[in-house]
Amino acid sequence: MSEPQANLLTSYRLADPAKLAANLAKLFEHSALLARVIADQSHLLKTEAETQVIPVNELSKTLGEIVQSYFNDPQSVMTAQAKLWEQYTLIWNNAWARATGATVQPVIVPARTDKRFKDPDWNDNTVYDAIKQFYLVTSSWLQDMVHDADGVDPHTRQKARFYVENIVNMFSPSNFAALNPEVMKATLASHGENLVRGLDKLREDLSTPDGRLRIQQVDKRGFKLGENIAMTPGKVVFRNDIFELIQYEPAGARVFSVPLLIVPPWINKYYILDLNAKKSFVKYCVENGITVFIMSWANAVETDRPKTFADYIEQGFLKAVDAVQQATGSSKVNTVGFCIGGSMLATALGYMAAKGDDRIGASTFLTTQVDFEKAGDLKVYVDSEQVKWIESQMEPKGYLSGSRMADAFNLLRSNDLVWTYVINNYLLGKDPPPFDLLFWNSDSTRMPGPVHSFYLREFYIKNALSHGSMTINGTQIDLSQVKVPVYNLACRDDHIAPAVSVFKIVEFMGGETTLVIAGSGHIAGVVNPPDAKKYSYWSGGKSKSSLEDWMKEASETAGSWWPHWIEWLTAHSGEKIAAPVPGDRDLKVLGPAPGENVMVSGLI
Repeated sequence: MSEPQANLLTSYRLADPAKLAANLAKLFEHSALLARVIADQSHLLKTEAETQVIPVNELSKTLGEIVQSYFNDPQSVMTAQAKLWEQYTLIWNNAWARATGATVQPVIVPARTDKRFKDPDWNDNTVYDAIKQFYLVTSSWLQDMVHDADGVDPHTRQKARFYVENIVNMFSPSNFAALNPEVMKATLASHGENLVRGLDKLREDLSTPDGRLRIQQVDKRGFKLGENIAMTPGKVVFRNDIFELIQYEPAGARVFSVPLLIVPPWINKYYILDLNAKKSFVKYCVENGITVFIMSWANAVETDRPKTFADYIEQGFLKAVDAVQQATGSSKVNTVGFCIGGSMLATALGYMAAKGDDRIGASTFLTTQVDFEKAGDLKVYVDSEQVKWIESQMEPKGYLSGSRMADAFNLLRSNDLVWTYVINNYLLGKDPPPFDLLFWNSDSTRMPGPVHSFYLREFYIKNALSHGSMTINGTQIDLSQVKVPVYNLACRDDHIAPAVSVFKIVEFMGGETTLVIAGSGHIAGVVNPPDAKKYSYWSGGKSKSSLEDWMKEASETAGSWWPHWIEWLTAHSGEKIAAPVPGDRDLKVLGPAPGENVMVSGLI
């Protein structure tokens, strides 16, 4: 018997039966109380359709197409089943061999990045090891069935792979107390107090204004906006019902003459670019002599129902450009667009080009797609039927709640963003970590229904921006007429805006494009300050034919891409002038940063 197995048995022997029984009784009592809480909130609970992230009929239809493909080829089903039973038999035989003291090689091992089976007993305890391998073999077999199904179109296969992945993630043995050795040991060591604490946390997470379960991914108690997060000094200098404009205070007496306007995504709060003093992209810009402005989007309410994507450009971005000029007196404004904020920025630049508006000097795009042919994982949610369903869900209030968008993003990485916290919070009874990035991630923004609908239909389904068929208030958008210098950042491991998709901006813009590929993913690759000394970036590739060819020519540099970008930006930022201070010109100070919009929760 291996030592970890003995330790597990020791945990059973050392458990105090009386204390364990008392806590199990308390658990039962709390379970009854939780049932009453849920019943009391029944009037707040939405209908079944309104609580779904994916409509059930969509899931059934998609998986039904996979099943139908095998009904058409019974021999392939028999072959697949034989392979599955062969692996099951081998796992069973190996378990018996281990029980007799033999050493055997596992039939399957978890992926290197799979954190669910890190406890030693998943390997060293014969029973748990067999449970783990039966699960992994079954999961792999189901995904192979999706991959090998004949006659299934690529989009249906992508959706089926996503659905099956989430189903098998849900039924992982690590999610069940009796099947998870870490949870069992914690239960015995604490005499069941971990489960009592976990049930209390579950009850708290159910006690939300709309009755939806919101699993806490972060301990929010240590964060306060304006004090230790979103803390770069600045002032709100403009506000309308779409956004607030923050102007940051200069770090020195002189700055570059051309100011910088940052356009963040409107589905999240802006302060991902101003997390804290060590991670703030905004602070880095200010310290390098840039006068920085950032848009802070408002949370939509029912009266915002009429607002359109065109309004977000004309009353949003273009109003921000006007305000930046009023605040600084500059004839030119440089811009940064992040993710879908970048997609809107690209559209706005095409709109300005068509109108002969040349006020933008240079533009930076961070993980931005303008061609959605090879868009990322979010495409599993986007086709005509699903968009119609989403629109029907937005219709009653006229906006999409931040909780819906958060749920959709969480399912894209459900092991990391859902089930990890189910185990940590509810089974182990632990508090989630106090992590600034997760604090931001839990702070969504509501968007008007027509804005979201336009984005899904025109960008994702029609791919209209890249095809040159998009119109904004009757003006056709042609990105080839955008002649400004462009700095285009993609992130190598991005699953939201894949590098292969972001790379394609170079095919559409009419000016000179500087391409850089950063290490890591959609957020970590962007928010990577030099002092962190993390990841690498690649630059200098010349080929425009493919990302793969470009990477072969590019040079790798260790660390953050920020210094490379600031050198590029300052070359397009004019001469040094006396630093403008918020409120010293035509725009008056309306209040301190981080402003009012970020204080409003967008979850409901």
